[in-house]
Amino acid sequence: MNSVLLDHFFPPKEPFSPPPRLRPDRSAPPLTTDEIAAALSKCSPTSAPGPDGVPYSTWKQVNKINPSILLHVLAPLVLLGYHPASLKSSNRVVLDKPGKPSYESPSSFRIIVLIRTISKVLERIIAARLLTAARLKGLLHPNQCGSLPGLSTYDACLTLTNDVKTLQRPRLKVSSLFLDIKAGFDNVDNHTVSRILREGGIPPYLVSWVLSFLGERSCTLIFQVAPGTPAPVNVGAPQGSPICPLLFLLYVAPLDFGIPRGMMISYVDDFALTVASLSYRGNIRRLQDLFDKLERKASRLGVSFSVAKTELIHWRTPSQRHSPKCVAPIQIKGELFHPGNSVRCLGYWFTPALDPAAHFSRRLALAQGAFALIRRLSPPGAGLPPYLCHRLASSLIAPILLYGADLFSPSVGTTTRLDTFWRKVQRWTTNCFSATPTGILSVESCLPPVSLLIAHRQRLAALRVVCSPPSLNPATARLHPSFPSLSVHRAPDSSRALTRGLSSVYLPLHWKTPRPKPPMRNHMPVDAVAHRTIPFTSGLSKMPMINSHLVHPVPALPPQSLMDNTYSALKKRIREKLLEEWASLFPTPGYYLHPPTLLPRPFMGLGKFIARRIHQMRAGKSYLTAHPTWRSPDADTCCPRCGLEPETFEPAVLSCPSRQHSRSRLLYGVTDVGPEAPLWSSLPLLKRLATFIGVTSTGFPPTMFPPTTPPSSPLFSHSPPRVPPTVFRVFSLAEV
Repeated sequence: MNSVLLDHFFPPKEPFSPPPRLRPDRSAPPLTTDEIAAALSKCSPTSAPGPDGVPYSTWKQVNKINPSILLHVLAPLVLLGYHPASLKSSNRVVLDKPGKPSYESPSSFRIIVLIRTISKVLERIIAARLLTAARLKGLLHPNQCGSLPGLSTYDACLTLTNDVKTLQRPRLKVSSLFLDIKAGFDNVDNHTVSRILREGGIPPYLVSWVLSFLGERSCTLIFQVAPGTPAPVNVGAPQGSPICPLLFLLYVAPLDFGIPRGMMISYVDDFALTVASLSYRGNIRRLQDLFDKLERKASRLGVSFSVAKTELIHWRTPSQRHSPKCVAPIQIKGELFHPGNSVRCLGYWFTPALDPAAHFSRRLALAQGAFALIRRLSPPGAGLPPYLCHRLASSLIAPILLYGADLFSPSVGTTTRLDTFWRKVQRWTTNCFSATPTGILSVESCLPPVSLLIAHRQRLAALRVVCSPPSLNPATARLHPSFPSLSVHRAPDSSRALTRGLSSVYLPLHWKTPRPKPPMRNHMPVDAVAHRTIPFTSGLSKMPMINSHLVHPVPALPPQSLMDNTYSALKKRIREKLLEEWASLFPTPGYYLHPPTLLPRPFMGLGKFIARRIHQMRAGKSYLTAHPTWRSPDADTCCPRCGLEPETFEPAVLSCPSRQHSRSRLLYGVTDVGPEAPLWSSLPLLKRLATFIGVTSTGFPPTMFPPTTPPSSPLFSHSPPRVPPTVFRVFSLAEV
């Protein structure tokens, strides 16, 4: 089986031998400790190590104690342009692909590559230098958005939607063809890489290192009953390496070209061709010619496009919803591809009319599936504390649910569906009752409502776009020329000129103009992004530029520290706006005075059972008698233990006579439970409160610990409840 998997994943190729002689390149800039520290800062200490078993945390500690150790180890390799064979061996873990009917074929498996961490540190250093040289020589196409710092899938999809809507303004028909390179990384030819780098003017020591890195590699497959013996492999660009995505981008850069009345956008191995004409059939002919041209370029590089992943879409405007749809297909490699009702591009689902409902319905289904799995980690009455539930909700569920919300704005009905699911997540986090008001539920869980999260993500994405260098970000390069950027560069392939001279019906709004109600006219997508930043940029004559160190040659700019501080201040304003809207648009009842916050509260680190009691009592919907539900609205609210006053959170903790003995012994120092009380920020006081609640059964279910009439003794007649030790566990301040 080992040989079968090797032949499938690493088919035999002509072996490539690196240059035999090592010659130091005196023109190579010397390696510095700052470069090593920058490379280590991007390495996660939780990443799995390679064959040597040394994690990143070890190298970080070594560099912290003595930075000269790694400097003396790696500097000669940079100077010689050499990657030693000891660093080119890797472990490749074979995993099953879920849902396969049979696992007799090697295609039913996938491989995870584990490379030595010290090798990855060196690769990151070389990748940073190679990227700087490639930018300086213009080897990367400006419409390539993948695996580059400062760019994301949002930039590629925003550029696509902006050009589609721009081309539709003069009433042109717009179509797009989505392509995917088949096994792109594995088909990288080492000789072609060498030629591209040399002809592009890359320094010789970087070319030598890349050739040394790509040749004479070996791997060991890891699976059950695997022999565990290393085997030589001749693969193009080994996946899992920090430098391989950049090498692949340089390899496929010749495939990008300009399209009149159209645009090509790419993200690593995904390409989207967009054209416009007076008819959809004219678009089909243009796309067919463009694909033939692209295929000829790809064949010269030794790569091809996957037929199975090819998709076609004919874009439509809302005014065309009643007109007949065009079903004209395109022929690719002898197969017909009909236009789809929805296509997936980089995780975004697009429909011909750019309806966001299709995208969010799929995101909701994925989030519900993920939530159905992780909720088992914290079932009612046991499991993870609210603090960890909050981390799962904010770092796992929210990204799945709201992926694409930076580009798409859901309708009111779609937002309601998302919010209904999100309230389930909030209730799972806090274990609050269903009767808890939704405003209190969101504040207690420290999870804002969905509509506010979407607006917040859109503002942060808009700020990043308008502050990016236009020469690096294709979306930023499509901003209006009047936008106050520090750079006047704008995309030469932008179709904005086609909107000049249009009638008032089709003329887009200026980016500074507010959208009217009802919206008879709209902004272009990029102009709408710029418009979102207006409330936060008062007092600024120019927007700051982030990642300016990636621009070559560097223009005359303000100090980078000043621009970074300004950018951080703008992000802080957006965060404050979120909290302000949270308090004003989703108010809580008058009896609940705790302010909203995005950080989990310290008491959420207590054990789940006690933290749940605190959440419920703070929310005013608990087992205390003064917190009735809709099932028993007329129940007696007096404290069943002392009978002197209604049993709410504050009297039960601070003044109930029947709990005085436990209060004096356990709750000393706690005099207030209001929103400004020191209790909520003091870990020792929270521990005392947790112990007090556990000993006195405050807020416990009556069927679990029935209260009794207080006897003459200051202690209860019944024994204190046996609470598991995990109830009183509190996370450290660093975790909270």
